Amino acid sequence: MAKDEISYRCWKKFTVDLVCLQCSPFFVSFAAGTLDAESFRRCISQDLHFFNAFAQAYELAADCVENDDDKKAIGDLRKSALQKSQTNEIVAQAWGIEGSNDRISDATVKYRDFLLAIASGKVEDIQVPIKIATPFEKTKVAAYTLGVIAPCMRLYAEVYHEILSLQDTRDPSHVYKKWTQNYACRDFLKSTMETEDLLDKLSTSLTEEELDEIENLYHQALKLQVELFTAQPISQQTVVPLSRAQELKNRNLTIFCNFDLTCSVVHSTAALADAAFSKFQPVKEKWDYLSTQHVEEVENFLNNVNSGIPLVLGKEYDYDDLRETLEQVAEIEKKANARVEKSGILTGLHLETIKLVGNHIVLHDGCRRFFQKIVKNGSSNIDVHVISQCWSSELIRSAFSSDLDVLNVHSNELAYVASGEIIKKVESLLEKLQSFKEVLRDRKREGEHLTVCIGRDVGDLLCLLEADIGIVINSSPRLMKLGLQFGVKFGRLFPTLVKMQKELAKDSSSNWKPSPGILYTVSSWAEIEAFIFGL
Repeated sequence: MAKDEISYRCWKKFTVDLVCLQCSPFFVSFAAGTLDAESFRRCISQDLHFFNAFAQAYELAADCVENDDDKKAIGDLRKSALQKSQTNEIVAQAWGIEGSNDRISDATVKYRDFLLAIASGKVEDIQVPIKIATPFEKTKVAAYTLGVIAPCMRLYAEVYHEILSLQDTRDPSHVYKKWTQNYACRDFLKSTMETEDLLDKLSTSLTEEELDEIENLYHQALKLQVELFTAQPISQQTVVPLSRAQELKNRNLTIFCNFDLTCSVVHSTAALADAAFSKFQPVKEKWDYLSTQHVEEVENFLNNVNSGIPLVLGKEYDYDDLRETLEQVAEIEKKANARVEKSGILTGLHLETIKLVGNHIVLHDGCRRFFQKIVKNGSSNIDVHVISQCWSSELIRSAFSSDLDVLNVHSNELAYVASGEIIKKVESLLEKLQSFKEVLRDRKREGEHLTVCIGRDVGDLLCLLEADIGIVINSSPRLMKLGLQFGVKFGRLFPTLVKMQKELAKDSSSNWKPSPGILYTVSSWAEIEAFIFGL
């Protein structure tokens, strides 16, 4: 996919839907090879209907194009879809399924009807109506049709390729290995790329408004595909902690989140310095000196820790020693705050200035949407807490604005205008952990609960490890280095879930719990949203 083409633009924009699919109980169990046979049979039977629908849609699309080369290319894709359907039919029979006569699910019907309506030019509720009156309009129908097929092909290719990469090539025991190879093969990827290439070619003459409509249709198709698998009933226990099918109905969910550089693009102290001190050069120089001194002290200490402890892969997790080390980091942070207070640079700082700074802080892409989704959800069993060493909780509230008043903010305060004193409530990572535990103590009184913590730096590490689910977003290198020294394990979301699913399958105990010291790593807030809430 070329970066300037519509297929690339759409996949990159909506690739997070892949995370939704991967984090479903169905695919975690499938990838681990522990999916129950009945669920797998249902999957196979729906795929048969899917590729039959693809073949019908390709045929309709071929009728809409005038160019002989394009007509032949779409015809070849139709043959590939029929061949894939025949291959799946053979596998289905081996699993005791009588081919496409098996019951079609409601989710599959929704996608099939949506696809065939587009291919027939009969959808009336789209922004750019389809009128099959001229060769150009017919070509547009073909482009729209491929815009609904392409995302599903790409989703299949990506998820099965990822699953195949997790399988041990020397281990033939994975019961669904052949099915995985069926979709991770070169022929299927070739068909996927050819569908995307044709989509790009047929879209070259479309207006920007029409391209936006393809993007809309593309996303609708992705959501319907993901819905098919997330709705699959699973009879066995899974490690997926936040599946829509079970967890949130029976548990209180408490989400903890750091603010500086986890939510915000810049550190709040840097934002304060730029906004409040930039007009006063002597004060700015003093601030720069104090800031640099603090950073160097922390870095020097952590470098000494890392050089003094040999890095051993597979080292046993040691929370107590890690906490003891971080207690020394906490002392460095407290001394740094004392120096700031003594310097007097915060004296005379007005509350309105703090709020103005907060209003102008830029949040990472997807962060605000994540919290807005919680507000929109309106569930009384979801509680959100921002725990930060920021000097002002008012700054944090202003950064999120009034539309996110669902957030509970735990932070320090400033004695505004008077002495510049920092009213210390969350002065260091130890107070962060204390606030975390106090919230949990109150939540436990309300019944069973699940905790999620989101952070990215050393100051978040203890809370991340105390939570049921610790999520590290765009991790700082020093967090990774320090964690590894004490046996903390960092893993990408999907592979880590699959690994734990295998462990669960081997454990006969009904009280299985994941090993301590495991943190998930993600690169965006969109991944976190997909993991916790799905689509």
